[in-house]
Order: sequence, then C-alpha cells, then structure tokens
Amino acid sequence: MTRSARRARALSRLATSAIAVALVGATAATARADDPAAGGPAKDVARSGAGAAHHKPTPAAPFFFLSGIRPSGQMYVYMPDGKGGFEDRSGAYAWPHFRYGASVDPDLTGYQDGAYHVMDDGKLNLWRGGHLKKVATGWGQYNVVFSPGTLGHAKHPDLLARDKQGVLWRFQTKADGTLAPRVKVGTGWNRFTKITGQGDLTGDGRSDVVARDKQGTLWLYRGTGDPRKPFASRAKVGTGWNRFDKLVATGDVDGDGHSDLLARDPKGYLWLHKGTGRKAAPFRTRVRIGTGFQQYRDLF
Repeated sequence: MTRSARRARALSRLATSAIAVALVGATAATARADDPAAGGPAKDVARSGAGAAHHKPTPAAPFFFLSGIRPSGQMYVYMPDGKGGFEDRSGAYAWPHFRYGASVDPDLTGYQDGAYHVMDDGKLNLWRGGHLKKVATGWGQYNVVFSPGTLGHAKHPDLLARDKQGVLWRFQTKADGTLAPRVKVGTGWNRFTKITGQGDLTGDGRSDVVARDKQGTLWLYRGTGDPRKPFASRAKVGTGWNRFDKLVATGDVDGDGHSDLLARDPKGYLWLHKGTGRKAAPFRTRVRIGTGFQQYRDLF
C-alpha cells in the first residue's frame, strides 16, 4: 500500500461523526515552537529513517497516526511519512468534553481503525467507522488509559487502565467494541508519571509497555503472552526521561518493522526514539522530528 493510500485509508475513518466538524486541511510544515497555532514537522528536521525499508504493518509494529487534542477540543491527525517523521497535519474535529484517547486496531490488521474516548463525565465511547458508541460508564476512576495491542494472543486488543489507587487493570475488547470484565494485572503503578506502549519493543512478537517513574527513569515491562500475568519483571531503559512532559506510542513511525516511542518536551519539540527490537537497548538515540506540539493538551 502506498503512502498516499495509507493516508486516504486512515483519514477516511476519521471523516464522519455526529459531533465532528468539517475537514479544514490545515497544514504546518514550517511550524515553530513559539507559534501556538502551529504544529507538526519542520522542513529542516533530519529524518531518522530516510533509507529505511518499508515493512508491512503488523500488530507487533502497527501503523497508527498521531492525534493531538487542543484545549478547545479540536483534534488534528498526523500521518507517519514512513521515514521517521510525520506529514503535515490534517483535520479539525471537535470532541467536546474529551478527556483521554486510546487508539486501537480492533481486528489486529496492523492499521489503526478506531479509538476509545474517555469523557469528562466518565463515559467510555468507541469511535469507529464514523460512528460513536457508548461502551461503559465509571471511567472517571482511571487516570491512564491506552491500548498496547493484544497481551494474550486474543483476536482483539486489550485496554489498560490505571486507577487512582495505582492498580493496573486489563480489559479485553470484543468484536463489537464492548469489554469483558476487567482483570487486575498489577499494583503500585502510581509510582509512574507516564505509562504507554504500542506493539512489540523486544523482538519477540509480544506487546510491551514502558513506564517512567517520578525520578525520570524509564522502565520496560516486557510482555509475557499470558493475559493473567502479562508483564515480566521490569528492566531499566535509562534515566533523564523527566525532560519530557508526554510519552506516546503509535507503533512503527519509520517503517523499519520495529515499534517506536514518541516524546514531547515542555518547549513543544517532538522527539522520536526509534525502536531496535532488542530487550537490552530498545531505543536508539532520540531525533527531533517536530515543533509546536505544546499547543496540544493531549497526544495519543
């Protein structure tokens, strides 16, 4: 599938919603960090994966777009360019009362095909195929929500949610987007200020997550494939990660077959940490791929 076809496929899934506004086609190829109305990759930024091979997306290294929510509720999307960066942003969809978003690949095709939305009133909605569906209530108790992919080789991905007591819960999604009863998979996760993951970071085909503690150390939790105990003991990745105010995983940004990690710093710079597929050192040295991202209150 060509890059333009991938873009069209993904954007078509964003095109229709009862609460969406019209596509405005905004672009910001020369965004600056001090321009609150701008966002996206700068033209003079080096592309970390310019010569990378283009692998077909898989659940272990999926092709997701990056979504940004502004304080007004407007959402913009950035399509990976397959070279370690993102194309110009597109769209301005309004999501009133939106709190958190969790991008998903419901059928494990390797492509994003929807998202769960946690709203201010605690409702959990599934947005897919231009339709918004209420899935659950009471999600105001969770302060971290994301989908790392599938944690137990099921046909549909899992959601992970951390409650305010630091308990981590796994929700198995179903074909219709509803959720199986939650399963407790860990305690003490309130020691972390950021938790994320999308796909495989260690080369074993299992979904992994990373978590940053209050001292700025980043930890890797390797997937086990056991949905009852989905993570092995944590392994230290590195220190100094408190320089970032947002960590987000969208899968394989540069098309090399390994899932990557994105990080935003307080100045609004967006950094790519390319995945290596190796447990001992899952990320390469960071590369700056965008500016102006401080305008978003949430990225997912």
